[in-house]
Amino acid sequence: MPPPNEQRRAQLGDAAIELLVESGVHGVTHRAVDHRAGLPAGTASNYFRSREALLVATARRVIEQHQADMAQAAQGPTAPGPDGRAGDPDGRTLAIELIAGSLLLAAGLHRKRYLAIFELRLESLRRPSLAAAMDDLMAAMAAFTGDHHAEVGLSIPPAAIPAMLVMYGGALFALVTGPVELVTPEAVRPLAVAIVEGGLASGGDAGRDVSAR
Repeated sequence: MPPPNEQRRAQLGDAAIELLVESGVHGVTHRAVDHRAGLPAGTASNYFRSREALLVATARRVIEQHQADMAQAAQGPTAPGPDGRAGDPDGRTLAIELIAGSLLLAAGLHRKRYLAIFELRLESLRRPSLAAAMDDLMAAMAAFTGDHHAEVGLSIPPAAIPAMLVMYGGALFALVTGPVELVTPEAVRPLAVAIVEGGLASGGDAGRDVSAR
């Protein structure tokens, strides 16, 4: 179990995510976050001295949750077993299934958190320091993604990851801003195929075999 201060940070971040989705960035204030989280007045300002720090913490909370989902997927039924990937020697099918499952979860059960991150990305266009913080978080996310690929046995070339993240973000934006009832396995799998194939193509010759060591 995380220490109490980290639990409190997570609680504040979750409250801010809810407010972002309901009211946009202007609805995210220290007072509103305290009220939504059911915490004493002044709690959010004790943890995050400025409003911008609060917004950055909210983005960080979304990324923490996303990384936790990816880590769980690495242990799930689609992860390669001890006998390797019979029938999927280059790992493309596994990559497609993992991305499809991630899109389905993100745009379905967890769509609020990703609507929140898109709100923050737009707001960062008007806040240079928020933009810098978001860029740092995205760079960390790219590094985490590479490590995650290695953990599940995919040696996708590093050159392919930036393009895959851009395509994933575009697909996710379209899904979370559309009707939730249209987020189905049948809808997300072609997107996952396009992300994997497009990402590997962007990686050049190194992307032809994602299992090459």
